[in-house]
Amino acid sequence: MTDHPRAEGQAVEPLPELWTGRATNRIQWVLAAAGAACMALGIELAVDSPWTSGIIALLMSVIGCVAAGLLMLFGTLAFVYVVVTIDRDALEVRCGHMGLPRRRIPLASVVGAEFVPRICPRQWGGWGCRWRPEKGTAVIVRRGEGLVLDLGDGRTFTVTVDDAEAAVRVIRGHLRPTASTGA
Repeated sequence: MTDHPRAEGQAVEPLPELWTGRATNRIQWVLAAAGAACMALGIELAVDSPWTSGIIALLMSVIGCVAAGLLMLFGTLAFVYVVVTIDRDALEVRCGHMGLPRRRIPLASVVGAEFVPRICPRQWGGWGCRWRPEKGTAVIVRRGEGLVLDLGDGRTFTVTVDDAEAAVRVIRGHLRPTASTGA
């Protein structure tokens, strides 16, 4: 059984060697700016401190602002966008400017792929890399379309990406046919 039935005389569109898709979340830039502002406040406190209540309070404030700023800045920049790459062997997901976190799923371990027209971050507990016992793992950077992979070990993997329907077609085209039992 194939996913792409072919009518007699109809040409079949060849699968691309490499499919690449991307999803972007511009709201994350606002959160990154808030992180940069926290860092700037910490630096300002360290450089030009009007505090008279002691060095310990100043040190705690500076470290707190810089740490909170770094966490917000790098935590949000990692999920400003996601890039999904599919070749004949695997699906790879890379997040943000540094490409981390990164996930590579061999297509040999995929038993099915499904297009989902509406994925909501709230269903997963927010943006980012997520795990839910009843849903599996996901990389969610925005609301909207995405794809869900059914893996051979019973788990699922979800990712938001533009043109997810095309990604699902490519994945299904690259999946190894399973031997059917019985006649």
